[in-house]
Amino acid sequence: MTLALEDVINATCPWSGQPVAADALTIYRGAVVGFCNPGCRDKFEAAISMFDNCRAAGPGHSATPGQGQDLPIADKA
Repeated sequence: MTLALEDVINATCPWSGQPVAADALTIYRGAVVGFCNPGCRDKFEAAISMFDNCRAAGPGHSATPGQGQDLPIADKA
């Protein structure tokens, strides 16, 4: 699937507020989302991946960014 600027749901990058660029698009929940540069897009994709890992691990676990592993969260009691 080729991603195109005509299909983005946002006009500005959610990280920087700058206009979206054709080389910085991704799919999120079935919609094309644009970013100002590939770095912002990659930061978004990493954040989504981290939260997906947390959801998969269930309550009481935290994903470590960049390592793909789950670590127990200490009790707050």
